[in-house]
Formats: sequence, structure tokens, C-alpha cells
Amino acid sequence: MRFPRGFLWGAASAAYQTEGSPAGDGKGPSIWDVFSHKPGATFQGHTGDTACDTCRRWKSDLDLMAELGIPNYRFSLSWPRVLPDGTGRVNEAGLAFYDRLVDGCLRRGIEPWVTLYHWDLPQALEDRGGWRVRETAEAFANYAKIVAAHFRGRVRHYFTLNEPQCVSVLGYGTGEHAPGLRLGLAEVFQCHTNLMLAHGMAVSAVREADPEAWVGLASTGNLCYPDTDSSADIEAARALSFTPWGDDCSGQLFNHQWFLDPVLLGRFPGAGDEALLRAAEGVSPADLAVMRQPLDFLGLNIYHGRRAHMTEAGPAFVPEVPGAPMTAMKWYVTPEILRWGPRWIWERYGLPLYISENGLSCNDKIYRDGRVHDTERIDFLARYLEQLGLGIADGTPVKGYFHWSLTDNFEWSHGYKERFGLIYIDYSTQRRTPKDSAFWYRDVIRRNDLNGGTNHETV
Repeated sequence: MRFPRGFLWGAASAAYQTEGSPAGDGKGPSIWDVFSHKPGATFQGHTGDTACDTCRRWKSDLDLMAELGIPNYRFSLSWPRVLPDGTGRVNEAGLAFYDRLVDGCLRRGIEPWVTLYHWDLPQALEDRGGWRVRETAEAFANYAKIVAAHFRGRVRHYFTLNEPQCVSVLGYGTGEHAPGLRLGLAEVFQCHTNLMLAHGMAVSAVREADPEAWVGLASTGNLCYPDTDSSADIEAARALSFTPWGDDCSGQLFNHQWFLDPVLLGRFPGAGDEALLRAAEGVSPADLAVMRQPLDFLGLNIYHGRRAHMTEAGPAFVPEVPGAPMTAMKWYVTPEILRWGPRWIWERYGLPLYISENGLSCNDKIYRDGRVHDTERIDFLARYLEQLGLGIADGTPVKGYFHWSLTDNFEWSHGYKERFGLIYIDYSTQRRTPKDSAFWYRDVIRRNDLNGGTNHETV
């Protein structure tokens, strides 16, 4: 399975999950700094206080990337490291850290892809209402302009937001993520609306500060793939991919269309809870115009999906069989979703696509020979990338793929029990060990092809 000439390969990470140094160089507290210290908020009380210690070990991580031949790095900036209070004074020491990181990438031939917001809202802004208030969107646009102006000519690609669906639903609806609130659907939708405004304002701010930069966002949500290649099953999968899957805020808003339709099409989707539809009617045409800004690309974070088929009663899910393969995180292994999910998004929005996250958690360990033999990850990636290649052959314009993640890291409420990385982190020593999958991925990148290659060399 060969990929098109010029296909982009990369790996991804996020600031709070890797950086550590929560107060280093004048950084202000984020909502995750506060939330992770609340009893019961995370697995065994784990926090990101040290994480992968990337603030001090970024050179070695970039050296490993270069040696593994990974040419693109998607990482996020910590908003409170740049603006400790979310607005006002710029923390020059924080910007200097990102100068070192960006310049370190460029010196090694690695292209930086910067995510402006990967969930670590400055706590000072949360204290003033967080994503419940419009002022946070305005503050985000100011932050985006500062960053884009500072890195003009060095950073050429920006994601405004990472998975805004998780921010509103998990942070303000279910309480699983920071800031840990459990609000009703109408209030969660207000957060959702302010995130859409933040995105639109930030796109305009980045374009003003650096007209040459490419701007997109990384979306997530429920997607389906067909049980068979019949036209009926294909239609069922397409239809269910754009239908809310439940009655609560998670079921109503954890999808692509309730964010992407407004910001890309300038309108809300017609399918949803009556209360949600009424709330959407309250969004003014002027605000929809702010949200809707032209994008250069769209990132998709896709890990798994659901199988669908057409029945006499209409589109329906196909239940997973008992014992169906699952990852360590207990997500079903469904490689077909990487063929069909991007197709539905392309048909609806017509933008060039990047898989901005895909990967799995495994029960990785250091074996007696000092290596990490993660055969399960290699098998997973081969299956998913094969399906992605089939989708590209079908005509879906997926231009690149970022593996989640570069290193093992702090996996939000799951703490350090889940390992998604190509590089193993021993958190007691911070020693890095590239896994077998890292060498396998290196060979895929070198050949731009899934076939052949080895995975038993060392860096």
C-alpha cells in the first residue's frame, strides 16, 4: 500500500500532557493544573506536574524525532505559559521556551504544526466564567494574534482548537475533564457557541498577523462505517454519522456537525434535541458570520467508529460481536473508520483533510532485553493505515497523518496508566525508549509505503 507522493507523516503531542514545569518561567496555572489536584479527578491522583518533563528534555525528544525520520510535529502551546492571566502581560520567558522548541524543530528539518488550544485554559479566565462567557473567546483571539505575530515566518500551520467537542461536553457537561463542571444542555451549548466564536476570531487574528500561515482546526466526534459495500449500507453509515446519538449533552454535541456546520457552512444542522435547536435559533446571524471563516485544511482526530447497516426500519448500528478486539483503553478496534469517516467529512465540507490524531493505548512494558515490543500497535497501525490508503484511492483528499502520540504522556483523567506513544517514558527516571512501532513507523515514512521493512533496529 503506497501513499501519494508528498503525503505528510508526523506525530503529535499536547502541552499539559508533556511539558511539566507548571510554574516554570512564570507560567500561570491552567484549569488542568487545578483540576488534576482535586481528589478523585484523575486516576490515582495523577497530575501533569512533571509529565514528560519536556520543558527540560525537548532537545532529546526532537533528536529522537530526527533520528526516527519523523518530519512533522504537531504540538500545542500552553496559553497560560504565554499569557499567565489569559490576557494582559505577555510572559517573555514562556515565549522564549517556544522559540527554542520551534527553532529546534526547524534546525532538525522538522516542520512545526502548532495547536493554539489543547484544553489548558488559564485558570484566571475560568475564574471569570471560562468558556461560559464571550470574553474568553475574545481573549483567545488576542492570544492567537500574539502567537502568530511572534512566529511569523517560522510556524506555517496552525490548528485553532483541538477537539472543541471535548472541551464543552467533557469539561462543562459530564465533568470528566477540567474544569469539572456538570451543567445542563443549554449552558453547555453556550460554551460550545463561545468556542465557535473563539475559533472564528482566532482564524481572523492569525490571518491578520501572518497572512501566509495556513489555518485549520482539529475536530472529533462520532462516525460510522458501512457493514458492507452495498449502497444501502453506505447510506446508512453516512446518515448515522451526522445524527446525534443520544439525549444528553454528550449525545447531542459530541459530533462533528454541531461544530463544523456553523464554522464552515454558516448554519446549524437540523437534527438534534428540540431544546438544542431552540438554543441554536438564538445565535445571531452576526455571530454566525464571525464563526464562519475560510479554512485551509481540516484535522480529524479518529480512533474508532461504529458499524452501520440499512434495515427495513432505516439506518441502524450493528452490535459488536462478543470478544471483538479492543485497545487497552477498551476502545473497539475498527480500522474501516479511517477509510469511511474522512469520506463523510470531505463530502459535507469539501476541505483538504489531515488525520491529526490516530493511535491506541497498549499495555506496554520494557522487556528483559531492554526493548518495548509493541506488536499490537504495529498491527493496529498497519490495519488503520491500509484503510486510510483505500480511502485516498477512493478519492478522499487526506493529505497527511499524525500519530498520537510521539511519547507516552499524561492521558488526562486516565493519568499515566494509558500509553499511546511511539516512545516509552519511564516516569520515575524520564528515560526514553523508542518502541518497536517507532522503528516500524520510521520505515513506513522512509518508503511512503506499508509493505516490507523491519522493526528491530535501535536508535
